Amino acid sequence: MQTRQHNLMDIIPVEVAGTLDGLFSERVRRSPQMVAYRDYDRSSGKWRDLTWEQMDQGVMRWQAALFQEKLLPGDRVAVMLRNCPEWVMFEQAALRLGLVVVPLYTADRAENAAYILHDAGVKVLLLEELAQWQTFSEVRGQIGNLVRVVTIQSDPEKVDDSLVLALHDWLPEKAGETQHVDRDPRQLATIIYTSGTSGRSKGVMLSHYNILTNAHACLQGVPVWQDDLLLSFLPLSHTFERTAGYYVPMMCGATVAYARSIQQLQEDLLIIRPTILVSVPRIYERVYAGIRAKLAEGPALNRKLFNRAVEIGYSRFEYQQQRGSWHISHLLWPLLEKLVANKVMSKLGGRLRGAMSGGAALSAEVSRVFIGLGLPILQGYGMTESSPVVCSNTFEDNVPASVGRPIPGVEVKLGENNALLIRGPNVMLGYWNDPEATKAIMTPDGWLNSGDIAHIDENGRITITGRLKEIIVMSTGEKVSPADIEAAILRDPLFEQVMLVGEGRSYLSVLAVVNSSSWESISGQYNLDRDWRLLLQNQAFEEILLERIGHQIREFPGYARIYRVAPVQEPWTIENGMLTPTLKLRRGRVLDRYRTEIARLYEGH
Repeated sequence: MQTRQHNLMDIIPVEVAGTLDGLFSERVRRSPQMVAYRDYDRSSGKWRDLTWEQMDQGVMRWQAALFQEKLLPGDRVAVMLRNCPEWVMFEQAALRLGLVVVPLYTADRAENAAYILHDAGVKVLLLEELAQWQTFSEVRGQIGNLVRVVTIQSDPEKVDDSLVLALHDWLPEKAGETQHVDRDPRQLATIIYTSGTSGRSKGVMLSHYNILTNAHACLQGVPVWQDDLLLSFLPLSHTFERTAGYYVPMMCGATVAYARSIQQLQEDLLIIRPTILVSVPRIYERVYAGIRAKLAEGPALNRKLFNRAVEIGYSRFEYQQQRGSWHISHLLWPLLEKLVANKVMSKLGGRLRGAMSGGAALSAEVSRVFIGLGLPILQGYGMTESSPVVCSNTFEDNVPASVGRPIPGVEVKLGENNALLIRGPNVMLGYWNDPEATKAIMTPDGWLNSGDIAHIDENGRITITGRLKEIIVMSTGEKVSPADIEAAILRDPLFEQVMLVGEGRSYLSVLAVVNSSSWESISGQYNLDRDWRLLLQNQAFEEILLERIGHQIREFPGYARIYRVAPVQEPWTIENGMLTPTLKLRRGRVLDRYRTEIARLYEGH
């Protein structure tokens, strides 16, 4: 096995790559005929493969098109596109010309995207379709530097806007002779705007060296082989996906397949059958909730068999990790694997050898279930300002309740209030146009203050216990980290979204969005209406929700008990401003939106 893996390992060193476009060029040189990307061609209705050589030919055409815009090295260009090979071609062409790439979320609100375009002084903007550009109509006055807007899809109507060109009109038929700008690896490569849970987004400046060293260090802890196939569905504008799902596979020569959409993810998993998955916790939580809901509807024997498989599978995992002893029940695993584990894993394509989870905390229970069924989920931690990975579990040393040890080259320590401080070659150059914010988050000797509260054990493993800005301080003086409690509540498939409240109050309450299908399936047990939105003021409904919440958080201290819950009608989305484009809760906005409901929870107290 080790020999096979060694033969399939072809990691490009940081020094050889030099820059991110140098990494791409070196991969083309080493593996010209190997498949780089797989995506769904909407015009033909078929999946297509693109080799590294084909990608390089495409990059040269895109480079020629950008060259015609007479941009100067250091100029900023933006991409607001779904994950696809064109995303990569645009960026690689821009980097070859010394341009700085600014990724935007396709689901972001026009006001925020316009702010980023203005703040970064973007000259060229790549969009999916004309309709995207039309959403900017009311904020056009805020965007002053654009010289070109390019749309991937052509529009049948004549566009009355000299800025806008369809891709087939913008791209030359053939690539001409274009200059490759040599750059210092420590110069600016990209500006990635934080999702901004409060206040305006800040532009994180990352160099080629920041990202390359981070990708290389990731591969030292979690090997990815040339015959691995990754399914990419987190947006490439998310730093986690960009490093782990784009630069890491490029560095080692693996293939990336682009999912058609989140809605079609289940189907794409069965078609692509990936070997590695990079995701945020919400995807694993949804799969888990689906499993739980299906088990709840089936016979009791199925639930017992499932629970036994997870229990024995997790015991085997602990034994393999040298933290537990061998047990005779392990002999049942081949049977349980066939009856239970393989059926669940087949829903994920049936070939996964590993899964990465980052961007937020994954509950220990969800980790335990997947690991017990044979899928090693490796939880890690990072932030945009650190390119992004700081630490990660590994296949050989996986403690699901932690986020692992620091990756090679990265140092960590605890600062004031146990805030996690980070130092290494992956730490950003600073915030774009914001020296005050840079000064506030960086120490003079180069430590980045994550703002997350952490614990580091005697083995150097890190556990994130809360966020300094999000800690709820109750009137009793107790301090509560909402993230852990919210994650515990969400283990119950009845809850779609929850937010803990109680700042300055004598007890804790919850705002909750209920999962409609889950409630419909159990409403008959309580003789209540199948539509939970008709039960917002119903005391019996609140008591049911409280009982289920209490069951999920029974392991938390007594002061963390939830006394009231307010179901709210409207799901929290990016579109209504309650979530960031990275699906983080904008707590301040939720609190402001539901002031009346929260006041009702504390009447008389």
